[in-house]
Amino acid sequence: MRLQVFLGVFSVCALAFSPVAEGCGPGRGYGKRRPPKKLTPLNLKQFSPNVAEKTLGASGRYEGKITRNSERFKELTPNYNPDIIFKDEENTGADRLMTQRCKDKLNALAISVMNMWPGVNLRVTEGWDEDGHHSEDSLHYEGRAVDITTSDRDRNKYAMLARLAVEAGFDWVYYESKAHVHCSVKSEHSVAAKTGGCFPGNALVTLEGGAKRLMRDLRPGERVLASSGSDGSGELVYSEVVTFLDRQPDARKSFYTLGTARGANLTLTAAHLLFVTDAGDCSRGALREAFASDVGPGQCVLTTSGDGDQEEEEEEEEEGESFWRRGGEEKKKKSGRRAHLTRVTWVEVREDRGAYAPLTRHGTVVVDDVLASCYAAVDQQWLAHWALAPLRVLHGLMGQAANTGGREAGVGAGTETGTHWYAWLLQWVGSMLLDPSHFHPWGMATDG
Repeated sequence: MRLQVFLGVFSVCALAFSPVAEGCGPGRGYGKRRPPKKLTPLNLKQFSPNVAEKTLGASGRYEGKITRNSERFKELTPNYNPDIIFKDEENTGADRLMTQRCKDKLNALAISVMNMWPGVNLRVTEGWDEDGHHSEDSLHYEGRAVDITTSDRDRNKYAMLARLAVEAGFDWVYYESKAHVHCSVKSEHSVAAKTGGCFPGNALVTLEGGAKRLMRDLRPGERVLASSGSDGSGELVYSEVVTFLDRQPDARKSFYTLGTARGANLTLTAAHLLFVTDAGDCSRGALREAFASDVGPGQCVLTTSGDGDQEEEEEEEEEGESFWRRGGEEKKKKSGRRAHLTRVTWVEVREDRGAYAPLTRHGTVVVDDVLASCYAAVDQQWLAHWALAPLRVLHGLMGQAANTGGREAGVGAGTETGTHWYAWLLQWVGSMLLDPSHFHPWGMATDG
C-alpha cells in the first residue's frame, strides 16, 4: 500500500511539472511544433467510420423510440446553443432535444464551423423525431442523430462540414446527400462507447526465441518482440513485459481488424495507437501514430512477416538483414532488422472476448506480426510513453513488487483483472490537464 501511495504522489508531481501541464502540448525545448492537421473532405455518400451505422464500431444498435410520455424521455436534453441554428419546422422544439453525448459533439462542431468559415454557423435541419418521419429504426427517434448544414446553405461546404463532424467526435458521419450531412452517436449507456485500448485474448505475440504465445497466456516478466524506438522507427528487439495496463479476460468488446497485403491481420480496439503512413506516402519518414479507428485501406503499417511495400523493400536492401540464425538461436547484427511497411487492404469491425493491454519497457509490441503501441486513448505516443516512465523505472528497481503488493516477484506475477491503478491515475490526471481533443472521442477504458 505504501508503495502505491509513493508511486501515486511521484507520478502526480511528475505530471504537474511536465509539458502536459502547459495544456498546449510541447513548446520550446520539447521538439518541433506539429503542423496543423490536414483535413480531407468526405466524398458524397461516404461515411466514417467505414461500417454500418448501427454496428458496435459506429453508433451501436437501435434501442427503441423515445416519446414525450416514455420513461426514457428524461435522457433527452435541450440544446440552446446560440451559435447553432435549429430549423424546427414543427415549431415544437423537438429538433433541440438530444442526448447529452449528441449535444456535446454538436457544440464542439459548432465551434469548428465558426473557425473554418467566419460568419457562418452550424444549422440543424433534423434532430429528435417524434412524428415518424424517418425509417422504422432511425436513431432520430432516440435523439442520437442530427441532420446538419451550414447557415449560408452553401452546398460546396458540406463535404468539409462532414469532415469537421468526424473531427468533432460524432460516432458515425454520413455525407448522405448534397442537401445535408447525417451524424449520430452511441447511446449514453452503451458498453460499446467504452472501448479502451486493448488486444483480444486470442491475439498472438512473439516470445524471445521465436515461439508464439496467446495474449491471454502472456505474463509480466516475459520478453516479446517490439521496436527499440518508442515511435516505432527503431530496430526490432525483445522487450520485457512490465505489467498489464488493462486485463479483462471475460470482457466482450468491439475490435477493429486491419488486414494487410502480406497477410498479417491486426485486431485491436478503436482507441489503440499504432504506427501508420498516409496512403500517398508509404515511407518511414511519413510514419506517425494514429488511432486504430482512423486507419483505412491504402495506408501503411509496420509488419514483421513477409516483404514490405516496394519503397520499403528498396530501403531494406541498403540496410541488410537484421537477424541470422545459428544453432537454433537468433543473434543480432549491427544493422538490426526493422519492420516492413505494408499496405492495409481491408478493415472490419467485430466482437471478440478478452481485453489485454501489455506494457513493455519500450512502449511498443508486435501483435499478430504487426507493430503497435502499448498505449491508447491519448493521441500522442511520446506523451504516453513519458507518463508511464515512473512505473517502468520503479518496476525495474523493485521488480514485480509494484504489482504483487509484496509477494515474491517473478514471471507470472501482476496478472490481476481490471485496469491498472497507475493507468487509472493517469487517465484521471490527463482528463484534467489535457485538452479533450487529444483523447479518442469514444472515451477511455472502464472495467467490465
